[in-house]
Amino acid sequence: MKTMLISVINGPNLNMLGEREPQVYGSETLDDINSALGRAARDRGVDVEFFQSNSEGSLIDRLHECSRRSDGVILNAGAYTHYSIAIRDAIAAIRPPVVEVHLSNVHAREEFRRVSVIAPACVGQISGFGSTSYLLALEALVRIYEERS
Repeated sequence: MKTMLISVINGPNLNMLGEREPQVYGSETLDDINSALGRAARDRGVDVEFFQSNSEGSLIDRLHECSRRSDGVILNAGAYTHYSIAIRDAIAAIRPPVVEVHLSNVHAREEFRRVSVIAPACVGQISGFGSTSYLLALEALVRIYEERS
């Protein structure tokens, strides 16, 4: 049986975690989050790959690549969540299910952060649990994969 592959895609400013607004995003770095997610994936027998870019076009290109190789995508599109129709369209165009994640509770923050233009193209959204949001997304994608297999 083929091993499940989950792609984790992080957007703008997530490379600054640990330094950027720790009162909002916590003190963990993106490397810390990726390490914990990698351990959790191994424990579930899942392969995981990580990608981060501050560029909208690079995120779209990576989503397109996921269509051919990934069984699921965990996406934190950062600020692009709130206005990138291009990322929304890329999600809708690809085969694997995408779970939108956010470290902070976007619904308890500024008004403009409460709208996600990408959410309708995703299978679900998890926000407000810090780095645990990524772990919950991993679990959701594993369950979706198992149900479809």
